[in-house]
Amino acid sequence: MENKFDVIIIGGSYSGLSAAMALGRSLRKVLIIDSGKPCNRQTPYSHNFITHDGKTPKEISELAKEQVLKYETVKFHNGVVVKTSKNIKGFEVETESNEKFYAKKLILASGIKDIMPNISGFAECWGISVIHCPYCHGYEVKGKVTGILSNGDMAFDFTKLVFNLTKDVTLFTNGRSTLNESQIEKFNQNKIKIVEDEIEEIVHENGQIQKVILKNGKEIPLEALYAKIPFEQNINVENLGIELNEQGFIKVDMMQKTNIEGVFACGDNVTMMRSVANTVAQGNFAGAVVNKELSEEEF
Repeated sequence: MENKFDVIIIGGSYSGLSAAMALGRSLRKVLIIDSGKPCNRQTPYSHNFITHDGKTPKEISELAKEQVLKYETVKFHNGVVVKTSKNIKGFEVETESNEKFYAKKLILASGIKDIMPNISGFAECWGISVIHCPYCHGYEVKGKVTGILSNGDMAFDFTKLVFNLTKDVTLFTNGRSTLNESQIEKFNQNKIKIVEDEIEEIVHENGQIQKVILKNGKEIPLEALYAKIPFEQNINVENLGIELNEQGFIKVDMMQKTNIEGVFACGDNVTMMRSVANTVAQGNFAGAVVNKELSEEEF
């Protein structure tokens, strides 16, 4: 495989593929490098994306990849990026198998890595019945016995979205609650239970939650559990000097540009709105902006 491109895209899921299509249709030489481990690989069905509602994540990404690679200037490489650096001509990207590729522009569509809590059964249910987004999964669990694993202001704001979908809600703060008095009063008014005892285990069958067992031995039946958990960037962006915001997302402007000239970012690594539709839109826009920059530089 040749090693010099107009653009290298790190991450070949929805956002990266969308950016690649915009660039491929603009005749740009593009290399997509992907590790093959998307964050939604356990999720059985994807929703809230018109024309693909109810399809599996794999169905959507495989069709996207097939369509993108019909553009002759777009190439796909299975690999894990371990190092990126900037030089006078652009960027050098190195994979764990010591392959090196070069490009004028770099698009980071590398997503994020969820950090699972130390709760037995949590990881096995993640993306199936332990879910992160009421827009992506909420309709499928509407009206069900539902829990929320969160705390403080984030829990208060998130509960409003969940309460719209089901009135049988329990908030698990997994330790001392940091809700203020007015927030607790609002929960009481809406008959939302608050459990401060820590969760020991999630009992499930093939990823479908049945109940949670608290460390004090109490068991609480559940059919779904929303969870707001920490994350980290999938790749080391700090060696390029790329800035992150307070939440840990890559800082970008309205044009998907990072603080480093020539580096763009799109998808789950830049926003808390983790949906297929959103990442596709961001990738499409990022690809168009990168092509515009290249066109202006070459004219």
